[in-house]
Amino acid sequence: MLLNTSKRLALLLTGAIALAACGTSPTPEAGGASPVSPTAGLKAPTGFHDLTAGAQGTGRWFIELAGEPSAVSGISAQSVLSEQAQVRALAQQSGLDFQEFAQYTKAFNGLSVVADRDTALAFSRLPGVKNVFPVVRVELPRTERSQEQPEIAFARGLTGVDTLYNELGLTGQGVRVAVMDSGIDLEHPAFAGRVVAGYDFVGDEFGSEDDQGNVSYKPKPDDNPDDCGGHGTHVAGIIGGNDPASGFRGVAPGVSFGAYKVFGCDGSTTADIMISAMERALDDNMDVLNMSIGASFQWPNYPTATAANSLVKAGMVVTVSAGNSGTSGQYATGSPSLGDDVISVASVDNDRLELQNFTLNIDGSRVPFNPASGAPPYTSGSLYTVVKNPASTVTTTNDGCTAQGVNPLMGLDLKGKAVLIRRGTCTFREKVLNAKAAGASGVLLYNNTAGFFSPTVAASSANDNVVIDIPVAMLTKADGERIAAALTAGQTVTVFTNPDTQTYANPTGNTISDFSSYGASPDLNLKPDLAAPGGSIRSTYPLTVEPTGYAVLSGTSMAAPHVAGIAALMLQARPDLEAKDMRVLLQNTSSPRNLFLNNVVRSEVTSVQKQGAGQVSATQAYGALMTGAKVTPSKLALGESDGMPSRTRILVLRNNGPLKVTYSLRHVPGVTLGLGKPAFDGASAVAASPALSTAAAEMTVNGTTTTATNGPVITLAPFSEAELTVKITAPSAPTLGQYGGYLTLYSDTSTNLTVPYSGFIGDFQRLPVLTSIRLGNTIFKTPLLYDPSTDMIYQPGEAVTEPIIYTFAKTKVGDTEEEATDRPTVYAHFGFQARRVDFDLLAFNGELIQTIRSYDYVSRNGSETSGDVLDEYVWNGKLANGDQAPDGQYMLRLRVLKSLGDPSNPDHYETYVSQPFKVQRAR
Repeated sequence: MLLNTSKRLALLLTGAIALAACGTSPTPEAGGASPVSPTAGLKAPTGFHDLTAGAQGTGRWFIELAGEPSAVSGISAQSVLSEQAQVRALAQQSGLDFQEFAQYTKAFNGLSVVADRDTALAFSRLPGVKNVFPVVRVELPRTERSQEQPEIAFARGLTGVDTLYNELGLTGQGVRVAVMDSGIDLEHPAFAGRVVAGYDFVGDEFGSEDDQGNVSYKPKPDDNPDDCGGHGTHVAGIIGGNDPASGFRGVAPGVSFGAYKVFGCDGSTTADIMISAMERALDDNMDVLNMSIGASFQWPNYPTATAANSLVKAGMVVTVSAGNSGTSGQYATGSPSLGDDVISVASVDNDRLELQNFTLNIDGSRVPFNPASGAPPYTSGSLYTVVKNPASTVTTTNDGCTAQGVNPLMGLDLKGKAVLIRRGTCTFREKVLNAKAAGASGVLLYNNTAGFFSPTVAASSANDNVVIDIPVAMLTKADGERIAAALTAGQTVTVFTNPDTQTYANPTGNTISDFSSYGASPDLNLKPDLAAPGGSIRSTYPLTVEPTGYAVLSGTSMAAPHVAGIAALMLQARPDLEAKDMRVLLQNTSSPRNLFLNNVVRSEVTSVQKQGAGQVSATQAYGALMTGAKVTPSKLALGESDGMPSRTRILVLRNNGPLKVTYSLRHVPGVTLGLGKPAFDGASAVAASPALSTAAAEMTVNGTTTTATNGPVITLAPFSEAELTVKITAPSAPTLGQYGGYLTLYSDTSTNLTVPYSGFIGDFQRLPVLTSIRLGNTIFKTPLLYDPSTDMIYQPGEAVTEPIIYTFAKTKVGDTEEEATDRPTVYAHFGFQARRVDFDLLAFNGELIQTIRSYDYVSRNGSETSGDVLDEYVWNGKLANGDQAPDGQYMLRLRVLKSLGDPSNPDHYETYVSQPFKVQRAR
């Protein structure tokens, strides 16, 4: 209901001021955070205002129009431009104050504009506007740089690429692959003469801090997409680098490259620049686009995802990294990888590593290690006696950490020796500085979990100028514990630094990387789609950054280009293969990875939400491509089980080859994900590490119960197909968890095929959206009402002992020198993505005056250290007709429609109502 007259509003406000003086507050509506003890508000904590998504924003907005872009609709770009011109004219007639940053016609129909929130709101009301989204910053992916030297050949072996190269001569010749990233080192011999198109959209300084801490986001485009950061060159090398002099070869060493630079040397880019690069790649007739880039916690409706979808529909294969938010729990896969038609890629750890090593005197064995960055290396041929703190054990969690201001290593006999210290609690730098201060000549760190790790002991702030001048190495958990046991037993332990490297099996090799993001998408689509090697991958690096021209990085950024390279090989073999069929081919022929847990590879299969169809296989894909074997759809998203625990789907199995094929069908469940234990009361459970369960779905195929050992047998004549009626019944527990698994089709005469499925256990709308945050040692329930003039925040349900007054004038923020407009502001933490958020103005009696704004497809917030912990909702004091609201008493409301919720069902909403407040403008 919209307010029609100010007289009606005055009636609604009658009596409100008198009630406020009594300190009463309406009870929050059902669905919001539970009431807390009255505290009459709290001072906003230090750094509170830096936690908003607005602090990470760009000041720009996507204006998405109703019509399809030209690459999808088939209409001319001129027709799209005409539609945009109409919206632009309406905006100008309405007096909207904006500047146009970019316009898009091919992959996305819309504009990017510089405007304030109120103008963005006004745009959303114009005829022809479909959606308005904030243009978000997208950080350069944080990849772990390692000191080990695994050959990419190991990763090629995992995917079977070497077979296609050595036996069939497939190189990707004639295929054009776009790399949207930080550019490509144009001087690197691995790319000589092969970068045939490209553009620098940003310039080297874009998104980077200068010496004074200032960041420039002013693009300085040019035609030279040279890489000064390293990420893009590393990605391109995996796809198809070729340097015979060094022996380096990527997945598809014959491809031609398009380099689309959207990052400077460091820092971040923006989502609208990404779409500009996508459209340029389309103009340049690229066959494949790799984007090892994305924003976590988004929706498949976000413009970068919809634009990526458009590219696939236009005939371009799009591979995207799933994201490195594995520690952020479920539903963290990012955009654009959430796009329905793109290939979202998870990471698998490399299986073998070339490492430096010590000889251990107690048994003469070689002990592999990673040198720590930020410290000098262990000199070849040097000998060290090893000691440890006698008080530490292999279970000590804070070994080497300062405790109550005391260095635990002080007073020990460390002079001229290397001290053994277990990983945990404090930083590696703190441990090493304590060892250095105690007189140690070297440090041997050892892991507290299985696998190799590459630590850094470099300073993380400008104020820390202490130089670490002793060597530091990182050992595995097993080797560290072996040395610790010998020392505890009283043995003398020495290590001798060998001059050579050796190849070692990676304990986590061939399993899904722990950093790889979990799905599903917030609308329960199955993401990621598949997995590829991304943990500890050696590839090309800019010569200006690394003189050797090579570096080892880990991340889903390294996984996606493996798939892009394999796609190029498939396109060389079958140039007529359509982009929309590439994911079907690769998912069908991927194979699930087993779970790595408690330092061992288990018999259970890793969750579908972590790996999709499993690890990609170039050889299996080529076999299916040549025989025409496939099953569609290539994945099944089953939705929630509430009210319908069993779901039936029809799969079509096709044999396009000249020989009869027989398949044995089996059901292989994956590990089920339960809600993790929240870090604190009221926190988002989906943001915690998932609880793992072996509870599994049941499956029948064509009426036959199908298990991991038994199932129906299907025989297909040449050039024929068969329908498979697949019925999957969800497990009953763990409630609010995610289950999944695989229908696997085994054949002795053809390629094995796999179809992953995914579903939700119970009522999806029971997942909480508005959740608490922890800042320092204090937990705050959200949403929070904020008063700039007093710098006070009010949690849901808190009584107001002093009236909250807003003047809409400029005011000092509390006791600080910071200035702000004194206006009502609500801060909310979204522990899960929201389908829609209505921001409402209420009269004191709770009656709706107007919806200030509706926000569609709201992303989930990050952790308390991510910089986008809180979303900000501000009322400017105006009514829908543009008039100032009369002085009086009001409340604000957030009404959150949950994902896949029914707008007509009140149970599918969470609702927050603020404390009453007074509008009292200066006269």
